Amino acid sequence: MDLNGSPVTAADLAPLGLVGFGHFTSMRVETGPAVRGLTLHLDRVIQDCRTVFHTELDPDRVRELLRRALTEVELPVIARVTVFDPAIELGKTGSPADPQVLITTRPATNVAPGPLRLQSAVYARDVPNVKHLGLFGAMHHRAQAQRAGFDDVVFTTPDGTVSEIATSNIAFITPEGTLVWPHADVLAGTTMRLIHQVLDEPVTTERVTLSQLGVFAGAIATNAAVGVRPVASIDDIEWKSDHPLIAAVRGEYEAIPAQRI
Repeated sequence: MDLNGSPVTAADLAPLGLVGFGHFTSMRVETGPAVRGLTLHLDRVIQDCRTVFHTELDPDRVRELLRRALTEVELPVIARVTVFDPAIELGKTGSPADPQVLITTRPATNVAPGPLRLQSAVYARDVPNVKHLGLFGAMHHRAQAQRAGFDDVVFTTPDGTVSEIATSNIAFITPEGTLVWPHADVLAGTTMRLIHQVLDEPVTTERVTLSQLGVFAGAIATNAAVGVRPVASIDDIEWKSDHPLIAAVRGEYEAIPAQRI
């Protein structure tokens, strides 16, 4: 765990817990070290820094700090780049900012996770186009779903329009065997964007509601930590997890060359 390339102290981390104002990106780091979609992750933290702190972040500096933090780490790992300003106070979050870069890692598994069982919940993240630190609402609904026996939560608007999973994007498989992504306010994840780039078909987004789920042949969840994961059910709507498109999309995604850090 490094802050600007140096070991972290408790005092360094206190503002994250007391103020919690900042943004991040998480990525799977393979041997190299290398990251699938590294450019997209860097683009995200640069754009989000402009939105959150109204200032620029040097992508080359972020890349160097990431490389340095991974020097003695056994790969693969999930690396998280968190951007925050320890000097910003709770009552003065609009103050001129000097963003700092925190790099943390956790082990990544090579075992493909099983299908997800999702419970729907009415919820919308604040500033959904930014990957910010305000995760309480999403984690609260995830906890509620897990206590009810589900694996995770999928968010909807009050009228039942589906948007996204707590920390993943979701896409649905049509009876014709193509993907449909919800037309809604969501955080466009790096995995979702990479899939858009490699699939040999137009990107289709449509309004998808809970009442329409029965017409689909399946669904997938996507994020940088696990890649492509089948969705087994949403509420009482169930799908088979062996639809051939799931394996095809996973294969296309995993074939994307990772970029060296």
